[in-house]
Amino acid sequence: MKHNKEVKISYWAAHLTTIVSVTLVLLIIGIIALISAGAKAETDRLRENLEVSVVMGDSVSDQGAAKVAELLKKKGFAHDVRLISKAEALKQWKDDTGEDLEQLFGVNPLSPEITFNVTADYGSEVALRKIEKEIKPLEGVQTVVLPESKMVESMNRNIEKFAIILGCIAIVMIIISFVLINNTVHLSIYARRFTIHTMQLVGATNSFIRAPYVGNNMLSGLIAGIVATALLALALAFAPQAGFTEAGDYVSWGMLGIIGGGITLVGILLCGLAAMIATTRYLRRDYDRLFRS
Repeated sequence: MKHNKEVKISYWAAHLTTIVSVTLVLLIIGIIALISAGAKAETDRLRENLEVSVVMGDSVSDQGAAKVAELLKKKGFAHDVRLISKAEALKQWKDDTGEDLEQLFGVNPLSPEITFNVTADYGSEVALRKIEKEIKPLEGVQTVVLPESKMVESMNRNIEKFAIILGCIAIVMIIISFVLINNTVHLSIYARRFTIHTMQLVGATNSFIRAPYVGNNMLSGLIAGIVATALLALALAFAPQAGFTEAGDYVSWGMLGIIGGGITLVGILLCGLAAMIATTRYLRRDYDRLFRS
């Protein structure tokens, strides 16, 4: 029992610095990933706010327009499909302009209209044109009114620029993370380089010597990933109290779970790879070179 306690203390004493360092690195990666997820959610929301109007012909009844609306609801490009009947269109016109067209013309001259928002995948000018070509041949459709193309393309350009910037930051962070984790793990194994050499002298194979160092550092990566994920979860849970009331709308708990699993896997793999590289480095050195860093 005493022996097990000593082993546990030895592990934490040997790897606490590595765990803390890797946790901080993974935490930064996790924050970048959360920002990226939130940005994607916001860009999808912006694209899904693009509205398309389908104006029906004068002779089309509300029932005929309702059939077209039901057909659009089954399309993958449309959501939140809304039918505006002749009576609703007349009332909306009267509310907006103050004119009573029915009293002026003796009949209701307005035709039914269908509006819908596009799904995020169809939030580009090219995709909107495809939607227009698909809707126009439908029976009773007179005009398809699309969002202004300049506005759509300007929005998409800004989204693409932001995505490129975030992608570059993420790549740089992963490179920096590997360098930092590699240096941290290298220092922890550097302190045991003479132990490695002694094991070689008594006949231990390279794989036998390497295994515990790689395993222990992969465990450190696992612990660091769990701690980093827990800190991100706490940040998301207390975000509303800190004034970020809409944080939950942009990043769901499911998305946080995926990000947490991702950074934990990154921590395990990077720590394991760094330990393998560092251990192999000292396995190939002779005794005199062990006195150099």
